[in-house]
Amino acid sequence: PIQGEAGIVIPDPSWLPKAREICTENNVLLILDEVQSGLGRTGKMFAYEHSSIRPDGLILGKALGGGLLPVSCFLSSKEVMQWFTPGSHGSTFGGFSLAAAIGKRSIELIEEEQLAQNSMNLGNYFLNQLKEISSPIILEVRGKGLWIGIEIDTKIISGRELCKRLLTRGILSKETHDSVIRFAPPLVITKKEIDWALEIFNKVISEIQAEQQN
Repeated sequence: PIQGEAGIVIPDPSWLPKAREICTENNVLLILDEVQSGLGRTGKMFAYEHSSIRPDGLILGKALGGGLLPVSCFLSSKEVMQWFTPGSHGSTFGGFSLAAAIGKRSIELIEEEQLAQNSMNLGNYFLNQLKEISSPIILEVRGKGLWIGIEIDTKIISGRELCKRLLTRGILSKETHDSVIRFAPPLVITKKEIDWALEIFNKVISEIQAEQQN
């Protein structure tokens, strides 16, 4: 529903409903990859919930392991899952009880600690503060919840170099296509920590601008 590796590209609001319509009309399953966007990252439990549609299947991973174990899963309705009979699909760690227990507890903690809501509230704050930064380096700021992409002018600095500079100040970010840097902080982050990150980001951007002028 949102392209992460493309640089946090958010589709037009009509895109998912139209995809749902086309799939339904042609008896095709609509399966969404929520490996990066799911489990509270965008301010909802799943990113598709920002729209009015309901998918036929979801692919989850990453946060499902709670930082303890690699866990992934496929979710769907009983109608779809009935086609998976014993032996028709195999995976090396399928049915791993420890992974199942960790995944279950991760989901419970997201709900109990209202982490999706925290992502929505602080994500909106973070996004708005970033949008207020006036710099020729920044071409666009976009995001949902605590999942933000900043498109930069690579004629001034590359995404990789900007990420390296931020890393030396204690901020871990990730570039994609060298023109976008991505922020995806833990969902337990506080406003104080975001303010600290904003201060550091502003300083780094100002330093780069000063270098360009000299």
